[in-house]
Amino acid sequence: QVQLVESGGGSVQPGGSLKLSCAASGSLIDIGFMGWYRQAPGQQREFVATITSTDSIHYADAVKGRFSISRDNARTLVYLQMNNLKPEDTAVYYCHAKSIRGMDYWGKGTLVTVSL
Repeated sequence: QVQLVESGGGSVQPGGSLKLSCAASGSLIDIGFMGWYRQAPGQQREFVATITSTDSIHYADAVKGRFSISRDNARTLVYLQMNNLKPEDTAVYYCHAKSIRGMDYWGKGTLVTVSL
């Protein structure tokens, strides 16, 4: 089992920045990759960014050039630095982990609101 806990959400004006953190615990040795998804009100959950066990990184087109995913050396923390935030970035952001056996793990989410 893997437990994921997000933090760092909040309210910011357009053009502002936030940094989300995801603390992972449990059976991390089986984790293939970790990342972030988001779900806006009335919308389906969508992919934001991912980082693999070999540090390969991928971003959704909507956030390329503005968001940056990283993690600590112990691989227990994953970050999402979000710059130049737009109102359409408003969503609940979820930390995600996938094991090498195909199991999906999710955090409970942290709300990001971008508005004037």
